[in-house]
Amino acid sequence: VDGNRQARPTVTAKIRLLPTAKSQQTVGSAAETAETYSKYYNYVALTGLLESLAQKYPHIANLSSIGQSVEGRELWVMRITKDPNMDTPGKPKFKYVGNMHGDETVSRQVLVYLIEYLLSKYGEEPRISELVNTTDIYIMPSMNPDGFEKAREGDCSGDYGGRNNARDKDLNRSFPDQYDGTSVKQADVPEVTAVITWIQEKKFVLSANLHGGTVVASYPFDDSASHQRQGHYSQSADDSLFRALALVYSRNHPVMKTGEPNCPDTPDETFKDGITNGAHWYDVPGGMQDYNYLYGNCLEVTMELSCCKYPLATELHKEWDLNRESLLAYMEQVHIGVRGYVKEAVKGTALANASIVVEGIRHNLATGNHGDYYRLLLPGTYNITAVAPGYIPMTVNSVQVSEGKAAELNFTLAPAVSEPSGSITVTTSSTPSTNDTNMSSPTISSFNPSQTRGVPSEGKQETPPVFPPEHQPIQPQEFRHHSYADMELFLRKYNSEFPSIAHLYSVGRSVNQRELYVMVISDNPKVHEHGEPEFKYVANMHGNEVVGRELMLNLIEYLCRNYGTDPEVTQLVNSTRIHIMPSMNPDGYEVATEGDVKGYKGRNNSNNFDLNRNFPDQFVTITEPRQPETIAVMNWLKSTPFVLSANLHGGSLVVNYPYDDDREGITRYSQSPDDKVFQQLSRKNTLMYNGHPCEDLYRNEFFKDGITNGANWYNVPGGMQDWNYLNTNCFEVTIELGCIKFPWAKDLPTYWEQNREALLQFIHQVHTGVKGTVSDISDGTGIPNATISVQGIDHSITTAHTGDYWRLLTPGTYSITASAHGYKPLRTYATVSKDGVEVVDFRLTRLHTDSNGQSPKGPQPTQNPSEREFQSLIKDLSLGQGLDQLVRSTATENRFRYRSYKELSEFVRGLTLNFPKFTSLRSLGQTVEFRTIWALEISNKPGEAEPSEPKIRFVAGIHGNAPVGIELLLEFAAFLCINYGKNAAITRLINETRIVIVPSINPDGREQAIEKQCTSTQGRTNTHGKDLDTDFFEAQPETRAMMDLIQDKSYTLSVALDGGSLVATYPYDKPVQSVENEGTLKYLATVYANNHPKMHLGDTGCSNNGQMGNIPDGVMRAAERQSHMGSMKDFSMDFGHCPEITVYTGCCLFPPAEQLATLWAENKKALLSMLVEVHKGVRGVVRDKSGKPIVGAIIVLNGGVRVFTREGGYFHALLAPGNHNIEAVADGYQQQRQEAASNIIIEFDMDNSIFGLPREFVVASAAASMTALVVTACIIWCVCAAKSNRQKDGFHRLRQHRDDYDDEIRLTSMGSKKSLLAHEFQDDSESDEETLYANKI
Repeated sequence: VDGNRQARPTVTAKIRLLPTAKSQQTVGSAAETAETYSKYYNYVALTGLLESLAQKYPHIANLSSIGQSVEGRELWVMRITKDPNMDTPGKPKFKYVGNMHGDETVSRQVLVYLIEYLLSKYGEEPRISELVNTTDIYIMPSMNPDGFEKAREGDCSGDYGGRNNARDKDLNRSFPDQYDGTSVKQADVPEVTAVITWIQEKKFVLSANLHGGTVVASYPFDDSASHQRQGHYSQSADDSLFRALALVYSRNHPVMKTGEPNCPDTPDETFKDGITNGAHWYDVPGGMQDYNYLYGNCLEVTMELSCCKYPLATELHKEWDLNRESLLAYMEQVHIGVRGYVKEAVKGTALANASIVVEGIRHNLATGNHGDYYRLLLPGTYNITAVAPGYIPMTVNSVQVSEGKAAELNFTLAPAVSEPSGSITVTTSSTPSTNDTNMSSPTISSFNPSQTRGVPSEGKQETPPVFPPEHQPIQPQEFRHHSYADMELFLRKYNSEFPSIAHLYSVGRSVNQRELYVMVISDNPKVHEHGEPEFKYVANMHGNEVVGRELMLNLIEYLCRNYGTDPEVTQLVNSTRIHIMPSMNPDGYEVATEGDVKGYKGRNNSNNFDLNRNFPDQFVTITEPRQPETIAVMNWLKSTPFVLSANLHGGSLVVNYPYDDDREGITRYSQSPDDKVFQQLSRKNTLMYNGHPCEDLYRNEFFKDGITNGANWYNVPGGMQDWNYLNTNCFEVTIELGCIKFPWAKDLPTYWEQNREALLQFIHQVHTGVKGTVSDISDGTGIPNATISVQGIDHSITTAHTGDYWRLLTPGTYSITASAHGYKPLRTYATVSKDGVEVVDFRLTRLHTDSNGQSPKGPQPTQNPSEREFQSLIKDLSLGQGLDQLVRSTATENRFRYRSYKELSEFVRGLTLNFPKFTSLRSLGQTVEFRTIWALEISNKPGEAEPSEPKIRFVAGIHGNAPVGIELLLEFAAFLCINYGKNAAITRLINETRIVIVPSINPDGREQAIEKQCTSTQGRTNTHGKDLDTDFFEAQPETRAMMDLIQDKSYTLSVALDGGSLVATYPYDKPVQSVENEGTLKYLATVYANNHPKMHLGDTGCSNNGQMGNIPDGVMRAAERQSHMGSMKDFSMDFGHCPEITVYTGCCLFPPAEQLATLWAENKKALLSMLVEVHKGVRGVVRDKSGKPIVGAIIVLNGGVRVFTREGGYFHALLAPGNHNIEAVADGYQQQRQEAASNIIIEFDMDNSIFGLPREFVVASAAASMTALVVTACIIWCVCAAKSNRQKDGFHRLRQHRDDYDDEIRLTSMGSKKSLLAHEFQDDSESDEETLYANKI
């Protein structure tokens, strides 16, 4: 605190709880009367109303008093939040204060209305529910109740008094001032004293002080050192932020945003954009908003709401309408910037009152009682430091703050040996780089006090943080062989003892159901932090090779015990997310025996398979069945962006690097593209350098420098290290730790001493090469799955979910290129040193943007709060553990069995009888044997056309001998129905989607099929012997029924379930050279495969059909699996304009019924993912300038695939993340340039004359840009005109050769890459003469 400021007096808050029944009775009528917005509430009425509201909404409202006025009136505060009687961490505190000047009364009333609005709309309006659930809201309608009682209604200028309190003190001149200190006696302003105590106790994040007398938002500072009356701009450290906050209120207020309040007493007073700096307007010493900012941890803005201070009550409804949206929008700003927790390293205890320092902003905040902080910031890149007395400060560099919800950033501070002698508040002098074209990804560094200016506490000298002196790290104390039970207890112990840096999880189970445990150690162990590399150690893959297992337990103990005191350990844990799997083969370990030198007992898993020969291989087909341990590890590696890894073995002393085998299976050097990198990584264990590791056992074995290429030692097909390198971003080596596989326990301390330093040094290697972020230049959003390629090295890696990447390289200069679908590739040069990692960021420009890098602007659709909430749900279900949590929370009990046709019919009828409000059942037609083909719709309005909602089709049973899909869809339908109304996510998905399930297309064939026949063709065809998936030409009754359904053209996506393989296929089944929109089609299949625990691994394991190879990501084009004509998938594409993927659920066509439960568990999440995916892509409406929707307009995707606008002009197209060309064609209209997000609006002008010529047929192209969930699309150019006023709705393709169908042929490219009008068309508006146009777009 500056020396000229007076110390704040010690005060005690006075809290008054709800009154008893006596006072409740006096206001009973208030609770029963609906708000009329036509009267003022005096103190008695206000008290009664607030009490009744608190009683009516006890689950979200709590009323208390923070003190009393001079005349003894309570200073009421209504707290509104979920669980209002608890102090729940993670919710920022917000406050509104009104009626500080007793005669400025609009604020008092609108805050009463706001309280009523929040309470009554909670649970009804998603926006209000989210605000109340996530925010701790405090509303004080009247800070000056005494003044209000004196004021008079209709007094616009304050002539009749009431402004000041009962001792005639202006409360907004009575707070401690940064320049003048305190000038008012406490006894004269008990209201101010109470509010100061309240502010200090609560640590509010954001606030507004509501006044009257004009219409403007005024922000700090309110005064200056010179106290110049007007015109002096007194800028705070957060000036830009304050301006932005004030603008949020102003821009949502119809009068304020004009900047012209037109007040009668000051008709010429204007405020640019409706905001002003307080001191620039006029000097206000001792104001409350400056006190909040300087001493209260809180940013506060003052809002002047009306020209008339005390208007007639008839004006109140208007004032509420003017301010309602501003009040809500301003409250939502409490959730911007950066938020998180500060904890100490050893026990994870929350650190209260730690300082949060943002470089370049000379204003620090302090953490709350739970160690939580909320630092409001504008979008940009910041360096942020956490400082606490007695702890080593911690800085995170290049924190990216985006629009919307706050970024999360947690700090874990290591204790210093001795505490500093005085507390320090640290400020810095540089500015954040909000437009840095070379934005670096966040990196953690030591805090350097020499770069800061300290402001010590009053009366104390500035003292820099004290760093611990050199010391000896704590070594593991117990060395023994740990059984599985012993190991499990050890891991649970350290997980419990060090929760702030250790997190225990399991990636799966062994054959004998033992958990495959992983301990992750990091400063934020439960999540991937942007810019922080992921590292792993895997040990005990061979159960009898145990040294690695024990070393990993030693390493866990060493890292946990030394974090916060040992600089090396602290730096590694703070900058790396370290995953340690002590045992990949716990079953094998349990049968191995101590003292085994080079035996095999326990080497393999319980099924007697060698796990290091069980991974898919690039050269050899692995015929052994994939083991549960292998599958679990493959899933783990696919889900985490690992950078570096080591697989710890025993039996020799050498580091072995890829490749592990050779194409011809002979012993020779098999070089990977990153051979130099692997050699550098391997040369880190000095113990191995002698090259003759096990002379007594293997006399002739020699390894130069203690390293070897795997295949040059001996061939290992199906090894884990090669699979890591070829299928993930991870570089893995295999480390043989000793000559004896299962040494005696007494030798374990020696192994630790020999390997401790090498284990740490290998982790350090993850911080070499280059790293950075690939982001979108227009908005700074990270681009996932972008490709990083290095010239001269034929091995690329991809970016993680937030666009961060790590590429290991040896020292040298490299040409590095970043590329992503829909973006222009960017190449740069980087020089890698031997001393650290080089940061190389890429900011990519989208294709199809203007000269400023932006997409053309145009009409923007608006999203109501409900739509925003739903899009947030879709995002949550698409990222992280969203779908997994949904699956876990919606378990249903069922005893699976195969149903006959009769039972199937009864089942679907039963669904409609039990759930009539959101299901409907209809017949699509009948089979040859007159069985009904049922279609079940699940929707909140079944049977009604809702063109704005996406429509998804699930079908199964096209081959009667593969009935698994039938049972899966029946269970899926029951699952959705049972959870409707019970699970919020399922309910919302059903409400927003039209789901059509056709469980069995070929019930005749199903009746002929035989259970437990994995390869039998009996029942495959219909009664006429026709394979229905080749019959979407000649039209059997079953295919005719499906063709009618498909040609409805209203479907967005179709998913067909079949059997006989474990793979997802995408169009086409027919042989074509290229596939239009293949990227999107493959993406849709990949989404399903990625949400299936086995399919995405790419290993079919189907010995019955010869498909034993490794299929990348478990996805392939259908024709590559089995090419044929006349398929349902192709018909859906060409004539339904709906993408269809086919999912083959397992190798056995008709497995035993006992396997159905497992198959359901495997496909449940994947089926749900399709319900989520159907809400992505680009959707919108096509209309003319008058707002009339245009039905039948053609939306062409990427030059070929097209969708048609439906009733209401709606269209919806699924697209893979990236940029896509969109062409829009509408008869008789000229298209406009525009920009859009995930929803787009296309508006056409009538085109009576083009370039001064009579109306002719002109077509041009349109383009759109789109990324993942946030899609940007813009139509560049589209003109359509007919030759006469007698136009028809569309065109017909000219007949070529023979007609395959009797009905009208729809526009289709049949797999061609030609654009919409590259084919021949006839204009049906001409009856006398036929004109041919062959225009290319």
